[in-house]
Amino acid sequence: MQGVKTILNFFKKIISSVRNETEPVAAKNKIYSRAEHNISRSMISESALKVLYRLQREGFEAYLVGGCVRDLLLGREPKDFDVVTNADPDQVRKVFRNCRLIGRRFRLAHVHFGREIIEVATFRGAGEEQSDKQVLNNEGRLLRDNVYGTIEEDVWRRDFSVNALYYNIKDFSVVDFVGGMADHKAGILRLIGDPEMRFREDPVRMLRAVRFAVKLGFKLDSDCEKAIHNDAQLLASIPSARLYDEALKLFLSGYALQTFEMLRHYGLFQVLFPSTENSLAIEENGFPRLLLIKALENSDNRIAEGKTVTAYFLWAAFLWESVQILAKEKMKRGEVEYVAYQDAASEIIARQIKSTALPRHISMAMREVWNMQPKFNARIGSKPSRLIGHPRFRAGYDFLLLRSETGGADPELAAWWTRYQNASENEQRKMTQPPRNSQNNKSGRKRSYHRKPKDSAPKTES
Repeated sequence: MQGVKTILNFFKKIISSVRNETEPVAAKNKIYSRAEHNISRSMISESALKVLYRLQREGFEAYLVGGCVRDLLLGREPKDFDVVTNADPDQVRKVFRNCRLIGRRFRLAHVHFGREIIEVATFRGAGEEQSDKQVLNNEGRLLRDNVYGTIEEDVWRRDFSVNALYYNIKDFSVVDFVGGMADHKAGILRLIGDPEMRFREDPVRMLRAVRFAVKLGFKLDSDCEKAIHNDAQLLASIPSARLYDEALKLFLSGYALQTFEMLRHYGLFQVLFPSTENSLAIEENGFPRLLLIKALENSDNRIAEGKTVTAYFLWAAFLWESVQILAKEKMKRGEVEYVAYQDAASEIIARQIKSTALPRHISMAMREVWNMQPKFNARIGSKPSRLIGHPRFRAGYDFLLLRSETGGADPELAAWWTRYQNASENEQRKMTQPPRNSQNNKSGRKRSYHRKPKDSAPKTES
């Protein structure tokens, strides 16, 4: 019982800190009229407008909130639209027949319009009173939170000031409780409340801070920067499955290279990819390892061109150098090359899973790409035609190109495989024939063998 009280007191300190830190700003609560901002209803999804107007007609408050308001103010098209209301989830479900309730940590309503889903959340409360609807772990991290409240309480539970702006459908105004509009105009990403306490409440906020800063082109607030430097290792306590999901958002959004650089700057990358961080510290022949940098750059370019990027290819690039280094160490200890690489791959993947969980289909695909690399050296006979028929040949070939561009493979080898793919069947057969000088006769001329004629029988004289 004493332990429960200690946990509850810890959480009260978090809420108190958040309020004390932001109360002066809250006193300056400001409503920006339609004439003072650029958001128009024509920029908002028709489905989101239907939800907002329907809730309003039923007598509830209804606002757009979070990233969609932030992006609309930047003139960007939001990925999705989130609605917040004073209606509880069951009330929302009664209003919309096309509604489904989800979530355990915090109950949410999903209103379906074909393939589009509008997420509707109830205002969250401060949660200072003891409640069986709220569950924390021993570190004070929130595991379940179904405490509802008012819009004035809801704002304290949000992470960054620019994500705490509310668009009111009733009068088309933007409601700002924490100076989010000023931070938005200044390009500052600032946590609501004390950064140290907010990061301890949920360490994943550090990754969100980096992701938003890169995506929006904003600068992190100095207090936020300091807290990340101090608290980076808190990420290690987060389940690896959740960190894998966050890593996908970080590196598959079109800003992978910038994100990578910022994560390393704040000491967060080494928590997500410890083996990769160690390999980056080792230079090869006096030069830094460039394969990962090139892979991230190519990934961003593909996304900018509207092309797809697969997680397994990027993770294969993240861990390739680590596999190389470990395999070479094993070969020095006497292991056969093929076995050394297989064992190194297994060991590196096993280490990585402890940091960011890898679904089995991802780790299997990574291994296929890696295993294909030495097979590209075989260019004689039927092996090239068999290799080109491999389901992941294209990914393996792209990886070979990546290696050749960064000094890890012979550019002539990559050029040969490029020609081979584009050649006709007849040309492919010619390309895979053994060279003539591989015959036993080094001069290249075939030796002719003549059978010695039999001696004729002696003629007898008659």
